[in-house]
Amino acid sequence: MKLRNVLTALFATASILPGYSKVSMPAIFSNGMVLQQLSDASIWGSTTKHGGVVTITTSWNNKKYTVKAGSDGTWRTKVQTPKYGGPYKITISDGEVLTLSDVEIGEVWLCSGQSNMEMRVWGRQGGDNMIGAMDAIVAKEHPEIRIFNVGHKGAGTPQTDCQGNWKGATTENIADFSATAFFFAKKLNEVLDGVPIGLVHSSVGGSVVQAWMSKESLQPWDGDEKINNRSGLYNGMIAPLVGYTIKGTIWYQGEANRETASYYTKLFSTMVADWRQKWGEGEFPFYFAQIAPFNYNSKNDGMNENSAYLREAQVKSLDVIPNSGMSILMDIGDSRTIHPANKEEVGKRFAYLALGKTYGKKGFPTTGPIYKEMKVNGKEVELFFDNVGFGLTTMHEHLGGFQVAGEDKQFYNANARLGKDKKTVIVTSDRVPNPVAVRYAFKDYVKGTLYNIYGLPASSFRTDNW
Repeated sequence: MKLRNVLTALFATASILPGYSKVSMPAIFSNGMVLQQLSDASIWGSTTKHGGVVTITTSWNNKKYTVKAGSDGTWRTKVQTPKYGGPYKITISDGEVLTLSDVEIGEVWLCSGQSNMEMRVWGRQGGDNMIGAMDAIVAKEHPEIRIFNVGHKGAGTPQTDCQGNWKGATTENIADFSATAFFFAKKLNEVLDGVPIGLVHSSVGGSVVQAWMSKESLQPWDGDEKINNRSGLYNGMIAPLVGYTIKGTIWYQGEANRETASYYTKLFSTMVADWRQKWGEGEFPFYFAQIAPFNYNSKNDGMNENSAYLREAQVKSLDVIPNSGMSILMDIGDSRTIHPANKEEVGKRFAYLALGKTYGKKGFPTTGPIYKEMKVNGKEVELFFDNVGFGLTTMHEHLGGFQVAGEDKQFYNANARLGKDKKTVIVTSDRVPNPVAVRYAFKDYVKGTLYNIYGLPASSFRTDNW
């Protein structure tokens, strides 16, 4: 017993002697990680050898990088990454060597939001299923896809590390991972000829956008009691990732902000600008999902308009967030659950945005029709849209969901038809001889009926500001 105590004391003493060293890195840097290809990828960590020199060696080019740790032992540097490939090794040494193995070089995407981003491939506890779950799980594995789940954590101050580790996209691991993010990566990997895809998933069900915003970015709303639950998830689940080199972000959130829709465009755009500033990688792509229709007030049969205003705020965000895009989900909502089951389609639509806007693929619209302008011709109103492509369609359904109003601001259900060139919509109502405003699908829950010819649905909209 005495010998054991002596050895323990000697070891403890050695750990504080000047010659002793130990290098460590945050959880995001671990075996199986993916680094962004063709970039100056940031890596960082700490050493017990305060003020000492840390050497990083990358196996893809056998290049050595040296950096001097600060007085607190922290260090940070950048390494040049090649075109996609792997597996590689990275060794970090301050006298003691730490080796990161099975490192892939590819495309890295941050995936964040609330429960619809968090919903796993197997579904959600409580009965929300995911269409195609078994086909996705019981399938060949995807060795080019790597996943990192950030553990749930709220914090009062920005954290430097998080819980999680990189894993391969095995059958077991995929089942418990974000369905939207997985199907996004699967489509990217397929179209980009096997480029490794790294997914960093950080989301929490029921979270408001302000929970994902830093304290300093929320200063304009100081004292506003409606903007509550501030910064906790940013501090615990985003701050530890800041600087990890990414290609872009996909975001699925908004349902929890429907009661404060008038704030959303400003809050959301401020969050994006703040993340980009903190990452220091310029205006990286930021793609988001428009929330799907859902009957939030079951007693009102989906007629409440709160979520329609939130969807409108998301459309407005496109105009104020550079290098952004919106995936429209008007056709996959479910009146019975806030969690649409067709997450494969959501993931694919995120991929269409990335493939077209980020990776330069041509020949298709990246999203569905978005209202552009209207012209009044007597009793008729002609509606024009962006993202029409070769034309509009109803997908063999009745073209419904349109309403029209006159100067009295009273909306009535309208008859709607496609224009002769199939690129516009014409609406009329016998009850409104002098129309001045039109709304489409502007309710909590309504099934979209208007698409472009590629099968991508149109966003809900209103032409008025009443």
